[in-house]
Amino acid sequence: MLPRARQRRAEPRRSREALPPRPARFLSGCRRVGALRVEFSQPVNLEEVARINPEVKAGGRFAPKDCIALQKVAIIIPFRNREEHLKYWLYYLHPILQRQQLDYGVYVINQDGEEEFNRAKLLNIGFAEALKEYDYDCFVFSDVDLIPMDDRNTYKCYSQPRHLSVSMDKFGFRLPYNQYFGGVSALSKEQFTKINGFPNNYWGWGGEDDDIYNRLVFKGMGISRPDAVIGKCRMIRHSRDRKNEPNPERFDRIAHTRETMNSDGLNTLSYKVLRTDKYPLYTKITVDIGSPNS
Repeated sequence: MLPRARQRRAEPRRSREALPPRPARFLSGCRRVGALRVEFSQPVNLEEVARINPEVKAGGRFAPKDCIALQKVAIIIPFRNREEHLKYWLYYLHPILQRQQLDYGVYVINQDGEEEFNRAKLLNIGFAEALKEYDYDCFVFSDVDLIPMDDRNTYKCYSQPRHLSVSMDKFGFRLPYNQYFGGVSALSKEQFTKINGFPNNYWGWGGEDDDIYNRLVFKGMGISRPDAVIGKCRMIRHSRDRKNEPNPERFDRIAHTRETMNSDGLNTLSYKVLRTDKYPLYTKITVDIGSPNS
């Protein structure tokens, strides 16, 4: 971070495009801010976001200089046609993750084509592709439209799978039901492989989070969560995505998790990487994931 005096002299060179209220500064050591102001009324310029996060390297990689992080964390974001949401995510999350002093990388897994969206399969792909680049031992799976409202909500792994988006504004800052595992979650490499990753056959909206919860339970794991205050997050409001309509088969699939989890997941994952782009703030991997009938 530039010293205050130098920072003032740099102000005239800032982009004229407005930014939301700036996230709290990166502070030395592991000092955090706590509750954060999060709002989406002003547009975000990614060139400016990169400028105010100079320690983030190409591809969205960061490691603290004054300590060795206890975990190496890959942030995996399933994605298609959400560029404006991604800008807000990068703007708010990079400063938070740096204050948490994580050794992290940001991976945006972009589904190519016009087939129904498949969130869980994209998350499996993110896990596989991130491990080709670095020896990550923790994986945070995050929807692109969810922003934490407290930087004490650490994006890392715990002894049990961690549900991070505990109290969303969408649900009145309450957990919608005790088994809910959607939005943002963290699993260690060991935990993720133990459940054979996520299911690949949930096309369209809904169901995969409950399938994942079932997998954890069937493998003898529980869910840890921050408290409702630290776990607050805001969702960027948006209409239903095209080609992400509710999945009519989701309830039947959830009911059969125990029978399908060993034959549908990482061990049956099939896809083709079409392109990998290393941007200043994130790595974007565009993939062909096939179709529901393939």
